[in-house]
Amino acid sequence: MIKKLTFLFAIVILMTGCAVHTINQPKQTNMTEKPVPKNLHMVAVGDSLTEGVGDSTKRGGYIPYLKDIMETKKEIGKFTYDNFGVRGNRTDQLLKKLKEPKVKSDIKNSDIVMITIGGNDVMKVFRDNFTELKIAKFQSAIKGYQLRLNEILKTIREYKPNVGIVLIGIYNPFSKWFSDIKELDQIVENWNEASKKTIMQYDNTQFVPVSDIFENQNEDLFYSDDFHPNDKGYKLIAERVGKILAENKLDQFRK
Repeated sequence: MIKKLTFLFAIVILMTGCAVHTINQPKQTNMTEKPVPKNLHMVAVGDSLTEGVGDSTKRGGYIPYLKDIMETKKEIGKFTYDNFGVRGNRTDQLLKKLKEPKVKSDIKNSDIVMITIGGNDVMKVFRDNFTELKIAKFQSAIKGYQLRLNEILKTIREYKPNVGIVLIGIYNPFSKWFSDIKELDQIVENWNEASKKTIMQYDNTQFVPVSDIFENQNEDLFYSDDFHPNDKGYKLIAERVGKILAENKLDQFRK
């Protein structure tokens, strides 16, 4: 039986430019000319990792760091965002959040939707099975989680079919204190694999793993609650998102 379990965790870059054509030469492109920077708008939804719990600046966790990273790219002009993160949100609650008129409207006008979800779904399994906690309980709950996650992705695409979607994986906040309980890492790995498998069924999507960031770190990356990331933790998450998106050259988000 696992005595403790808790997980949370908590977009992506549209790297595209327009070729500039020389006047009176519409069929020719000057390869030496620089692409025109594109302004991007992101909508962030999900749990406390999107809300930014543990962020001392109260600016929204990893999101401001990601904004700074994105605006260093020559392909990007101004990077703006709306943050609809809610502490404690599970997939069923996020589905309700997506139906709010403001959220729906902003997604329709966005280029990217960033999601952090799943940690509180895992916590619900923990609470519901506290007296008989086994890995099998978490494994059997994954199917329902995947169905709800799939509904979230379908809803977003109904609002805007060509929007880019990025899902950040969950991590084990207890790896520092309970590194000997291997079941914790296994559950996180299984849950992340289910998330990745679900989102990759859709085009213009990316799954960003972050669990390894918080494993075996000499530097403390957690807030005082030993659960949420601190400023450094959020910055590392943003750097991972930016790195993976750049490496994968996600120009499939091109409108």
